[in-house]
Amino acid sequence: MRPIIAKAKAVLIIAAIVLAVSGCQSQKPIHKEQDIMHVKSTNNEKKKVIFVLVDSLMPQAVENGVKQNQLPTFKFLMEKGQYHNKMVSSYPTMSVTIDSSLLTGSYPDAHHVPGLVWYSEQEKRIVSYGTGPMEIMRQGVHTVLADALIRLNGEHLNKKLPTLYEELARRGLKSGSINGLVYRGNTKHRLKIPVWLQGSAALPAEIEVNGPDYLSMGTLSNPLDDLKEMPESIFSRIGLNNQFAIDTAAYLIQADKLPDFLYIYLPDLDQKIHRSGPSDQEAVLAGVKKVDQQLQQLLQSFGSLEKALAEAIIIVAGDSGMTPIHAKDANPVIDLSALLHEYQVYRHGDEITDHTDIVLAVNETMAYVYKLKENMSMEDLAKKISQDPRIDFISWKEKDYVHVIRSDSDKKLLFKPNGNLIDQYNQKWTIEQAGEVLDLKIDPKNRNISYGKYPDALRRLYGALYSHEGQFMIVGAKPGYELADRDSPTHKGGGGHGSLGEEESIVPLLISGTDKKPKYNRMIDLKDYLLELLEKPL
Repeated sequence: MRPIIAKAKAVLIIAAIVLAVSGCQSQKPIHKEQDIMHVKSTNNEKKKVIFVLVDSLMPQAVENGVKQNQLPTFKFLMEKGQYHNKMVSSYPTMSVTIDSSLLTGSYPDAHHVPGLVWYSEQEKRIVSYGTGPMEIMRQGVHTVLADALIRLNGEHLNKKLPTLYEELARRGLKSGSINGLVYRGNTKHRLKIPVWLQGSAALPAEIEVNGPDYLSMGTLSNPLDDLKEMPESIFSRIGLNNQFAIDTAAYLIQADKLPDFLYIYLPDLDQKIHRSGPSDQEAVLAGVKKVDQQLQQLLQSFGSLEKALAEAIIIVAGDSGMTPIHAKDANPVIDLSALLHEYQVYRHGDEITDHTDIVLAVNETMAYVYKLKENMSMEDLAKKISQDPRIDFISWKEKDYVHVIRSDSDKKLLFKPNGNLIDQYNQKWTIEQAGEVLDLKIDPKNRNISYGKYPDALRRLYGALYSHEGQFMIVGAKPGYELADRDSPTHKGGGGHGSLGEEESIVPLLISGTDKKPKYNRMIDLKDYLLELLEKPL
Protein backbone atom coordinates (compact mmCIF):
# COMPACT_ATOMS: atom_id res chain seq x y z
CA MET A 1 0.00 0.00 0.00
CA ARG A 2 1.42 3.35 -1.05
CA PRO A 3 1.97 5.82 1.81
CA ILE A 4 -0.48 8.73 1.89
CA ILE A 5 2.49 10.99 1.23
CA ALA A 6 5.11 9.13 -0.71
CA LYS A 7 7.78 11.78 -0.37
CA ALA A 8 8.03 13.87 2.79
CA LYS A 9 9.08 17.41 2.05
CA ALA A 10 9.33 18.65 5.60
CA VAL A 11 9.78 17.59 9.15
CA LEU A 12 6.09 18.14 9.74
CA ILE A 13 5.32 15.12 7.59
CA ILE A 14 7.73 13.03 9.65
CA ALA A 15 6.09 14.33 12.79
CA ALA A 16 2.70 13.29 11.41
CA ILE A 17 4.00 9.77 10.83
CA VAL A 18 5.27 9.58 14.39
CA LEU A 19 1.98 10.90 15.70
CA ALA A 20 0.01 8.36 13.70
CA VAL A 21 2.15 5.57 15.15
CA SER A 22 1.98 6.83 18.73
CA GLY A 23 -1.71 7.71 18.65
CA CYS A 24 -1.06 10.97 20.53
CA GLN A 25 -2.95 14.19 20.03
CA SER A 26 -1.57 17.42 18.60
CA GLN A 27 -0.83 20.21 21.06
CA LYS A 28 -0.73 23.95 20.65
CA PRO A 29 2.55 25.79 21.21
CA ILE A 30 2.77 27.38 24.62
CA HIS A 31 3.25 30.90 23.28
CA LYS A 32 3.54 32.86 20.07
CA GLU A 33 6.78 32.38 18.19
CA GLN A 34 7.30 36.09 17.70
CA ASP A 35 5.64 39.45 17.46
CA ILE A 36 4.81 40.11 13.81
CA MET A 37 5.01 43.88 14.07
CA HIS A 38 8.66 44.00 13.01
CA VAL A 39 8.20 42.08 9.74
CA LYS A 40 6.43 44.85 7.83
CA SER A 41 8.39 46.46 5.04
CA THR A 42 9.57 50.03 5.60
CA ASN A 43 10.52 50.44 1.95
CA ASN A 44 7.75 52.29 0.13
CA GLU A 45 9.80 52.90 -3.01
CA LYS A 46 9.50 49.38 -4.40
CA LYS A 47 6.71 46.92 -4.90
CA LYS A 48 6.64 43.96 -2.55
CA VAL A 49 7.51 40.62 -4.14
CA ILE A 50 5.51 37.47 -3.42
CA PHE A 51 7.06 34.25 -4.72
CA VAL A 52 4.76 31.21 -4.73
CA LEU A 53 6.48 27.88 -5.34
CA VAL A 54 3.97 25.19 -6.34
CA ASP A 55 5.42 21.72 -5.92
CA SER A 56 5.22 19.68 -9.16
CA LEU A 57 3.39 22.35 -11.16
CA MET A 58 4.02 21.53 -14.83
CA PRO A 59 3.68 23.78 -17.91
CA GLN A 60 1.33 21.48 -19.80
CA ALA A 61 -1.05 21.33 -16.84
CA VAL A 62 -1.26 25.13 -16.68
CA GLU A 63 -1.61 25.52 -20.45
CA ASN A 64 -4.28 22.82 -20.78
CA GLY A 65 -6.28 24.25 -17.89
CA VAL A 66 -6.14 27.80 -19.26
CA LYS A 67 -7.14 26.56 -22.73
CA GLN A 68 -10.18 24.87 -21.17
CA ASN A 69 -11.07 28.08 -19.26
CA GLN A 70 -10.67 26.21 -15.97
CA LEU A 71 -7.91 28.36 -14.46
CA PRO A 72 -9.06 32.01 -14.32
CA THR A 73 -6.31 33.16 -11.95
CA PHE A 74 -3.51 31.61 -13.96
CA LYS A 75 -5.07 33.10 -17.10
CA PHE A 76 -5.17 36.54 -15.47
CA LEU A 77 -1.51 36.32 -14.44
CA MET A 78 -0.46 35.13 -17.90
CA GLU A 79 -2.39 37.90 -19.69
CA LYS A 80 -1.18 40.63 -17.34
CA GLY A 81 2.44 39.51 -17.20
CA GLN A 82 5.01 37.07 -18.50
CA TYR A 83 4.71 33.34 -18.98
CA HIS A 84 7.83 31.21 -19.41
CA ASN A 85 7.15 27.52 -20.00
CA LYS A 86 10.72 26.21 -20.10
CA MET A 87 12.37 27.20 -16.84
CA VAL A 88 15.09 24.72 -15.86
CA SER A 89 15.01 23.35 -12.33
CA SER A 90 17.99 22.23 -10.25
CA TYR A 91 19.30 18.66 -10.04
CA PRO A 92 18.48 16.25 -8.53
CA THR A 93 14.89 17.38 -9.03
CA MET A 94 14.09 17.00 -5.32
CA SER A 95 12.62 19.83 -3.24
CA VAL A 96 15.41 20.45 -0.73
CA THR A 97 17.99 20.69 -3.52
CA ILE A 98 15.74 22.89 -5.65
CA ASP A 99 14.90 25.21 -2.74
CA SER A 100 18.60 25.49 -1.90
CA SER A 101 19.36 26.41 -5.52
CA LEU A 102 16.58 28.99 -5.61
CA LEU A 103 17.67 30.68 -2.38
CA THR A 104 21.43 30.61 -3.02
CA GLY A 105 21.46 31.05 -6.81
CA SER A 106 23.70 28.03 -7.25
CA TYR A 107 23.80 24.33 -8.01
CA PRO A 108 24.67 21.73 -5.32
CA ASP A 109 28.44 21.91 -5.91
CA ALA A 110 28.20 25.35 -4.28
CA HIS A 111 25.29 25.02 -1.83
CA HIS A 112 26.16 21.44 -0.67
CA VAL A 113 22.63 19.99 -0.39
CA PRO A 114 22.90 16.99 -2.77
CA GLY A 115 19.37 15.62 -2.50
CA LEU A 116 16.63 14.40 -0.20
CA VAL A 117 18.88 11.44 0.67
CA TRP A 118 22.70 11.29 0.53
CA TYR A 119 25.67 9.70 2.28
CA SER A 120 28.04 11.68 4.48
CA GLU A 121 31.54 10.29 4.13
CA GLN A 122 32.69 12.35 7.10
CA GLU A 123 29.99 11.04 9.46
CA LYS A 124 29.78 7.58 7.87
CA ARG A 125 26.00 7.69 7.74
CA ILE A 126 23.00 8.31 5.50
CA VAL A 127 21.55 11.82 5.68
CA SER A 128 17.81 11.91 5.04
CA TYR A 129 15.40 14.81 5.33
CA GLY A 130 12.43 12.44 5.24
CA THR A 131 11.38 9.90 2.60
CA GLY A 132 9.04 6.98 3.27
CA PRO A 133 7.89 5.73 6.69
CA MET A 134 9.99 2.54 6.53
CA GLU A 135 13.22 4.41 5.80
CA ILE A 136 12.45 6.93 8.54
CA MET A 137 11.82 4.24 11.11
CA ARG A 138 14.97 2.31 10.20
CA GLN A 139 17.19 5.40 10.26
CA GLY A 140 15.59 6.65 13.47
CA VAL A 141 13.00 9.40 13.85
CA HIS A 142 15.38 11.48 15.96
CA THR A 143 18.12 11.37 13.29
CA VAL A 144 15.78 12.30 10.44
CA LEU A 145 14.14 15.11 12.41
CA ALA A 146 17.52 16.46 13.52
CA ASP A 147 18.77 16.42 9.91
CA ALA A 148 15.68 18.26 8.65
CA LEU A 149 15.11 20.62 11.58
CA ILE A 150 18.64 21.42 12.69
CA ARG A 151 21.38 20.30 10.31
CA LEU A 152 19.88 21.15 6.89
CA ASN A 153 19.93 24.92 7.47
CA GLY A 154 22.45 25.00 10.31
CA GLU A 155 25.19 22.73 8.92
CA HIS A 156 24.60 21.20 5.49
CA LEU A 157 23.65 24.34 3.57
CA ASN A 158 26.97 26.04 2.77
CA LYS A 159 27.55 28.72 5.42
CA LYS A 160 29.87 30.64 3.13
CA LEU A 161 27.14 31.07 0.52
CA PRO A 162 24.57 33.74 1.52
CA THR A 163 20.92 32.94 1.06
CA LEU A 164 18.43 35.36 -0.42
CA TYR A 165 17.14 36.12 3.08
CA GLU A 166 20.65 36.95 4.31
CA GLU A 167 21.28 39.18 1.27
CA LEU A 168 18.00 41.04 1.82
CA ALA A 169 18.80 41.61 5.49
CA ARG A 170 22.18 43.05 4.49
CA ARG A 171 20.30 45.52 2.27
CA GLY A 172 17.97 46.51 5.08
CA LEU A 173 14.97 44.72 3.57
CA LYS A 174 12.43 42.48 5.32
CA SER A 175 11.65 38.94 4.23
CA GLY A 176 9.45 36.01 5.17
CA SER A 177 9.09 32.29 4.54
CA ILE A 178 5.88 30.27 4.86
CA ASN A 179 6.42 26.50 5.11
CA GLY A 180 9.75 26.53 3.27
CA LEU A 181 12.21 23.85 4.37
CA VAL A 182 15.25 25.94 3.43
CA TYR A 183 14.98 29.24 5.27
CA ARG A 184 18.35 30.30 6.72
CA GLY A 185 18.50 33.99 7.52
CA ASN A 186 19.78 36.42 10.16
CA THR A 187 16.84 36.51 12.58
CA LYS A 188 16.67 34.13 15.53
CA HIS A 189 13.53 32.03 15.95
CA ARG A 190 12.49 29.14 18.13
CA LEU A 191 10.81 26.07 16.70
CA LYS A 192 8.55 24.58 19.36
CA ILE A 193 8.48 20.80 19.51
CA PRO A 194 5.17 19.39 20.78
CA VAL A 195 5.38 17.39 24.01
CA TRP A 196 4.30 14.15 22.30
CA LEU A 197 7.23 14.43 19.88
CA GLN A 198 9.88 15.45 22.40
CA GLY A 199 9.92 12.02 23.99
CA SER A 200 9.50 9.86 20.88
CA ALA A 201 12.15 11.76 18.94
CA ALA A 202 14.42 12.73 21.85
CA LEU A 203 14.24 16.41 20.94
CA PRO A 204 14.23 19.46 23.24
CA ALA A 205 11.09 21.53 23.79
CA GLU A 206 12.50 24.34 21.64
CA ILE A 207 15.12 24.52 18.89
CA GLU A 208 16.77 27.82 18.05
CA VAL A 209 17.18 28.49 14.33
CA ASN A 210 18.11 31.45 12.13
CA GLY A 211 15.59 32.48 9.49
CA PRO A 212 14.08 35.47 7.70
CA ASP A 213 12.23 38.16 9.64
CA TYR A 214 9.00 36.16 9.43
CA LEU A 215 9.23 32.37 9.74
CA SER A 216 6.14 30.23 9.55
CA MET A 217 6.50 26.44 9.56
CA GLY A 218 3.18 24.88 10.37
CA THR A 219 2.57 24.23 14.03
CA LEU A 220 6.31 24.27 14.81
CA SER A 221 6.48 27.98 14.10
CA ASN A 222 3.18 29.81 13.77
CA PRO A 223 3.41 33.52 14.64
CA LEU A 224 -0.36 33.82 14.06
CA ASP A 225 -1.25 31.19 16.66
CA ASP A 226 -3.02 33.62 19.01
CA LEU A 227 -4.42 35.73 16.18
CA LYS A 228 -6.11 33.38 13.71
CA GLU A 229 -7.47 29.83 13.51
CA MET A 230 -5.32 27.89 11.07
CA PRO A 231 -5.56 24.43 9.43
CA GLU A 232 -2.73 22.87 11.43
CA SER A 233 -4.20 19.73 12.97
CA ILE A 234 -2.85 16.24 12.43
CA PHE A 235 -5.56 15.82 9.79
CA SER A 236 -4.14 18.86 7.98
CA ARG A 237 -0.56 17.55 8.11
CA ILE A 238 0.17 19.84 11.06
CA GLY A 239 0.08 22.95 8.90
CA LEU A 240 2.17 21.75 5.98
CA ASN A 241 -0.58 22.36 3.47
CA ASN A 242 -1.60 24.91 0.88
CA GLN A 243 -4.44 26.45 2.87
CA PHE A 244 -2.26 27.14 5.91
CA ALA A 245 0.26 28.93 3.68
CA ILE A 246 -2.36 30.96 1.79
CA ASP A 247 -4.25 31.90 4.96
CA THR A 248 -1.00 33.07 6.55
CA ALA A 249 -0.04 35.20 3.55
CA ALA A 250 -3.57 36.62 3.28
CA TYR A 251 -3.47 37.69 6.93
CA LEU A 252 -0.17 39.52 6.45
CA ILE A 253 -1.56 41.33 3.41
CA GLN A 254 -4.85 42.33 5.05
CA ALA A 255 -3.12 43.37 8.29
CA ASP A 256 -0.65 45.50 6.30
CA LYS A 257 2.29 43.48 7.63
CA LEU A 258 3.73 42.28 4.33
CA PRO A 259 7.55 42.15 4.21
CA ASP A 260 9.48 43.23 1.13
CA PHE A 261 9.81 39.62 0.01
CA LEU A 262 7.55 36.72 0.94
CA TYR A 263 8.17 33.09 -0.06
CA ILE A 264 5.16 30.73 -0.02
CA TYR A 265 5.49 26.98 -0.51
CA LEU A 266 2.45 24.97 -1.69
CA PRO A 267 2.96 21.18 -1.42
CA ASP A 268 -0.50 19.68 -2.06
CA LEU A 269 -0.32 19.22 -5.85
CA ASP A 270 2.83 17.11 -5.59
CA GLN A 271 1.16 14.65 -3.27
CA LYS A 272 -1.83 14.35 -5.60
CA ILE A 273 0.27 13.68 -8.72
CA HIS A 274 2.49 11.18 -6.91
CA ARG A 275 -0.67 9.15 -6.32
CA SER A 276 -2.47 9.58 -9.64
CA GLY A 277 0.47 10.10 -11.98
CA PRO A 278 0.82 13.05 -14.40
CA SER A 279 -0.99 11.12 -17.16
CA ASP A 280 -4.27 11.30 -15.23
CA GLN A 281 -5.29 14.63 -16.71
CA GLU A 282 -8.55 14.79 -14.77
CA ALA A 283 -6.78 14.40 -11.43
CA VAL A 284 -4.01 16.82 -12.40
CA LEU A 285 -6.54 19.43 -13.55
CA ALA A 286 -8.48 19.06 -10.30
CA GLY A 287 -5.27 19.67 -8.35
CA VAL A 288 -4.26 22.71 -10.40
CA LYS A 289 -7.80 24.14 -10.15
CA LYS A 290 -7.47 24.03 -6.38
CA VAL A 291 -4.17 25.90 -6.63
CA ASP A 292 -5.87 28.43 -8.93
CA GLN A 293 -8.56 29.05 -6.31
CA GLN A 294 -5.95 29.51 -3.61
CA LEU A 295 -4.02 31.98 -5.76
CA GLN A 296 -7.32 33.82 -6.30
CA GLN A 297 -7.72 34.08 -2.51
CA LEU A 298 -4.16 35.37 -2.20
CA LEU A 299 -4.63 38.11 -4.80
CA GLN A 300 -8.10 39.08 -3.56
CA SER A 301 -6.54 39.75 -0.15
CA PHE A 302 -5.28 43.01 -1.66
CA GLY A 303 -8.87 44.00 -2.52
CA SER A 304 -8.86 42.89 -6.16
CA LEU A 305 -6.65 41.11 -8.67
CA GLU A 306 -5.74 44.42 -10.31
CA LYS A 307 -4.85 46.03 -6.98
CA ALA A 308 -2.60 43.07 -6.17
CA LEU A 309 -0.48 43.73 -9.26
CA ALA A 310 -0.44 47.46 -8.53
CA GLU A 311 1.02 46.84 -5.08
CA ALA A 312 3.11 43.71 -5.56
CA ILE A 313 5.02 41.63 -8.04
CA ILE A 314 3.48 38.17 -8.07
CA ILE A 315 5.68 35.26 -9.18
CA VAL A 316 4.37 31.71 -9.44
CA ALA A 317 6.67 28.82 -10.34
CA GLY A 318 6.82 25.05 -10.30
CA ASP A 319 9.78 23.37 -8.63
CA SER A 320 9.99 20.18 -10.72
CA GLY A 321 7.98 18.18 -13.18
CA MET A 322 7.03 14.55 -12.86
CA THR A 323 7.03 11.49 -15.11
CA PRO A 324 4.43 8.73 -15.02
CA ILE A 325 5.68 5.53 -13.40
CA HIS A 326 4.51 2.35 -15.09
CA ALA A 327 1.98 0.10 -13.40
CA LYS A 328 3.10 -2.84 -11.30
CA ASP A 329 2.82 -5.39 -14.14
CA ALA A 330 5.44 -3.45 -16.18
CA ASN A 331 8.08 -4.01 -13.47
CA PRO A 332 8.79 -0.29 -12.98
CA VAL A 333 10.92 -0.48 -9.82
CA ILE A 334 14.66 -0.97 -10.31
CA ASP A 335 15.98 -2.61 -7.15
CA LEU A 336 19.59 -1.44 -6.98
CA SER A 337 20.33 -3.76 -4.06
CA ALA A 338 19.34 -6.73 -6.24
CA LEU A 339 21.46 -5.50 -9.16
CA LEU A 340 24.45 -5.31 -6.81
CA HIS A 341 23.72 -8.52 -4.90
CA GLU A 342 27.32 -9.77 -5.11
CA TYR A 343 28.48 -6.78 -3.03
CA GLN A 344 27.93 -6.00 0.62
CA VAL A 345 25.29 -3.28 0.25
CA TYR A 346 24.46 -1.18 3.30
CA ARG A 347 21.00 -1.70 4.78
CA HIS A 348 19.24 1.23 6.48
CA GLY A 349 19.41 0.85 10.23
CA ASP A 350 22.58 -1.28 10.20
CA GLU A 351 26.12 -0.16 11.01
CA ILE A 352 28.52 0.77 8.23
CA THR A 353 31.61 -1.37 8.78
CA ASP A 354 34.88 -2.25 7.04
CA HIS A 355 32.94 -5.02 5.27
CA THR A 356 30.47 -2.61 3.64
CA ASP A 357 31.15 -2.26 -0.09
CA ILE A 358 28.35 0.00 -1.28
CA VAL A 359 25.92 2.56 0.11
CA LEU A 360 22.78 3.57 -1.80
CA ALA A 361 21.02 6.93 -1.51
CA VAL A 362 17.88 6.77 -3.63
CA ASN A 363 16.07 9.93 -4.72
CA GLU A 364 13.15 8.41 -6.64
CA THR A 365 14.21 8.42 -10.31
CA MET A 366 17.89 9.11 -9.54
CA ALA A 367 20.28 7.64 -7.02
CA TYR A 368 23.75 8.13 -5.64
CA VAL A 369 25.77 4.89 -5.47
CA TYR A 370 28.82 5.13 -3.18
CA LYS A 371 31.75 2.74 -3.35
CA LEU A 372 33.58 2.41 -0.03
CA LYS A 373 36.44 0.14 -1.15
CA GLU A 374 39.44 1.58 -2.98
CA ASN A 375 40.04 -1.61 -4.95
CA MET A 376 36.60 -1.44 -6.58
CA SER A 377 36.53 -0.02 -10.13
CA MET A 378 33.99 2.71 -10.71
CA GLU A 379 33.73 1.80 -14.39
CA ASP A 380 33.20 -1.91 -13.65
CA LEU A 381 30.48 -1.00 -11.18
CA ALA A 382 28.83 1.30 -13.71
CA LYS A 383 28.88 -1.37 -16.41
CA LYS A 384 27.26 -3.87 -14.06
CA ILE A 385 24.41 -1.47 -13.30
CA SER A 386 24.04 -0.51 -16.97
CA GLN A 387 23.16 -4.09 -17.89
CA ASP A 388 19.61 -3.37 -16.75
CA PRO A 389 17.83 -1.87 -19.81
CA ARG A 390 15.61 0.25 -17.53
CA ILE A 391 18.65 2.34 -16.56
CA ASP A 392 18.99 5.57 -18.52
CA PHE A 393 22.54 6.75 -17.78
CA ILE A 394 25.32 6.39 -15.21
CA SER A 395 27.86 9.11 -14.46
CA TRP A 396 30.92 9.48 -12.25
CA LYS A 397 33.99 11.72 -11.92
CA GLU A 398 37.51 10.47 -12.58
CA LYS A 399 40.78 12.29 -13.36
CA ASP A 400 39.20 15.76 -13.72
CA TYR A 401 36.58 14.46 -16.18
CA VAL A 402 32.96 13.53 -15.76
CA HIS A 403 32.23 10.16 -17.38
CA VAL A 404 28.77 9.25 -18.69
CA ILE A 405 27.57 5.95 -20.16
CA ARG A 406 24.16 4.59 -21.13
CA SER A 407 22.49 1.21 -20.83
CA ASP A 408 21.54 1.21 -24.51
CA SER A 409 24.89 2.22 -26.02
CA ASP A 410 28.58 1.34 -25.91
CA LYS A 411 29.54 5.00 -26.29
CA LYS A 412 30.96 7.15 -23.51
CA LEU A 413 30.90 10.91 -22.96
CA LEU A 414 33.72 12.71 -21.15
CA PHE A 415 33.45 16.39 -20.22
CA LYS A 416 34.84 19.00 -17.83
CA PRO A 417 34.39 22.74 -17.26
CA ASN A 418 36.31 25.31 -19.29
CA GLY A 419 37.27 24.77 -22.91
CA ASN A 420 36.42 26.08 -26.35
CA LEU A 421 32.76 25.03 -26.50
CA ILE A 422 30.08 27.41 -25.17
CA ASP A 423 26.48 26.59 -24.31
CA GLN A 424 23.40 28.83 -24.30
CA TYR A 425 24.11 29.93 -20.72
CA ASN A 426 27.58 31.17 -21.68
CA GLN A 427 29.21 28.25 -19.85
CA LYS A 428 32.43 26.87 -21.34
CA TRP A 429 33.16 23.15 -21.67
CA THR A 430 35.66 20.62 -22.89
CA ILE A 431 33.91 17.62 -24.45
CA GLU A 432 35.53 14.42 -25.59
CA GLN A 433 33.95 11.49 -27.38
CA ALA A 434 30.19 11.01 -27.73
CA GLY A 435 28.04 14.09 -27.00
CA GLU A 436 24.95 12.14 -28.05
CA VAL A 437 25.11 10.18 -24.77
CA LEU A 438 23.45 13.22 -23.15
CA ASP A 439 21.68 14.32 -26.33
CA LEU A 440 24.08 17.23 -26.88
CA LYS A 441 24.09 19.04 -30.21
CA ILE A 442 27.65 20.22 -30.88
CA ASP A 443 28.54 22.70 -33.62
CA PRO A 444 32.38 22.52 -33.85
CA LYS A 445 32.54 25.31 -36.44
CA ASN A 446 30.78 27.87 -34.25
CA ARG A 447 31.93 26.18 -31.02
CA ASN A 448 28.37 25.97 -29.70
CA ILE A 449 26.58 23.38 -27.56
CA SER A 450 22.80 23.07 -27.37
CA TYR A 451 20.85 20.77 -25.10
CA GLY A 452 18.19 18.25 -26.07
CA LYS A 453 16.20 16.13 -23.64
CA TYR A 454 18.48 16.91 -20.68
CA PRO A 455 18.25 20.69 -20.01
CA ASP A 456 21.50 22.37 -18.90
CA ALA A 457 22.78 18.80 -18.64
CA LEU A 458 26.51 19.45 -18.24
CA ARG A 459 26.28 22.05 -15.48
CA ARG A 460 23.54 20.27 -13.56
CA LEU A 461 25.24 16.88 -13.67
CA TYR A 462 28.59 18.43 -12.73
CA GLY A 463 26.91 20.24 -9.83
CA ALA A 464 25.52 17.00 -8.39
CA LEU A 465 28.76 15.04 -8.81
CA TYR A 466 30.76 17.72 -6.99
CA SER A 467 28.13 18.46 -4.34
CA HIS A 468 29.75 16.47 -1.51
CA GLU A 469 32.74 14.31 -0.69
CA GLY A 470 33.07 10.65 -1.54
CA GLN A 471 33.57 8.24 -4.41
CA PHE A 472 30.15 7.85 -5.94
CA MET A 473 28.24 7.67 -9.18
CA ILE A 474 24.86 8.95 -10.26
CA VAL A 475 22.33 6.54 -11.70
CA GLY A 476 19.29 7.76 -13.64
CA ALA A 477 16.21 5.70 -14.51
CA LYS A 478 14.52 5.82 -17.90
CA PRO A 479 11.10 7.52 -18.01
CA GLY A 480 8.47 5.21 -16.58
CA TYR A 481 10.83 3.64 -14.05
CA GLU A 482 12.13 4.52 -10.62
CA LEU A 483 15.02 3.38 -8.47
CA ALA A 484 14.73 1.75 -5.08
CA ASP A 485 16.62 0.31 -2.15
CA ARG A 486 15.02 -2.27 0.14
CA ASP A 487 12.86 0.23 2.06
CA SER A 488 12.43 3.01 -0.51
CA PRO A 489 8.91 4.37 -1.11
CA THR A 490 7.70 3.58 -4.64
CA HIS A 491 5.02 5.04 -6.90
CA LYS A 492 3.81 2.23 -9.18
CA GLY A 493 1.12 3.61 -11.45
CA GLY A 494 1.70 7.10 -10.06
CA GLY A 495 4.38 9.70 -10.68
CA GLY A 496 8.01 10.29 -9.74
CA HIS A 497 10.84 12.79 -10.13
CA GLY A 498 14.50 13.28 -9.33
CA SER A 499 16.04 12.74 -12.77
CA LEU A 500 17.86 14.93 -15.28
CA GLY A 501 15.28 14.52 -18.05
CA GLU A 502 13.19 17.39 -19.39
CA GLU A 503 9.83 16.06 -18.13
CA GLU A 504 11.07 16.32 -14.56
CA SER A 505 13.30 19.36 -15.09
CA ILE A 506 11.15 21.87 -17.00
CA VAL A 507 8.73 23.99 -14.97
CA PRO A 508 6.52 27.05 -15.60
CA LEU A 509 7.34 30.56 -14.42
CA LEU A 510 4.68 33.30 -14.29
CA ILE A 511 5.72 36.88 -13.48
CA SER A 512 3.15 39.67 -13.11
CA GLY A 513 3.60 43.24 -11.95
CA THR A 514 6.92 43.92 -13.70
CA ASP A 515 8.40 43.88 -17.19
CA LYS A 516 11.84 42.83 -15.96
CA LYS A 517 12.94 39.32 -16.92
CA PRO A 518 15.50 36.91 -15.46
CA LYS A 519 18.83 36.69 -17.29
CA TYR A 520 18.17 33.02 -18.03
CA ASN A 521 15.16 30.82 -17.38
CA ARG A 522 16.84 28.67 -14.74
CA MET A 523 16.07 28.22 -11.07
CA ILE A 524 19.62 29.27 -10.16
CA ASP A 525 19.16 32.63 -11.91
CA LEU A 526 16.12 33.66 -9.86
CA LYS A 527 18.00 34.81 -6.76
CA ASP A 528 19.83 37.59 -8.64
CA TYR A 529 16.58 38.43 -10.43
CA LEU A 530 14.69 38.78 -7.15
CA LEU A 531 17.44 40.96 -5.69
CA GLU A 532 17.20 43.17 -8.78
CA LEU A 533 13.44 43.52 -8.33
CA LEU A 534 13.94 44.48 -4.68
CA GLU A 535 17.02 46.56 -5.32
CA LYS A 536 17.74 49.13 -2.64
CA PRO A 537 20.98 51.09 -2.40
CA LEU A 538 23.41 49.68 0.19
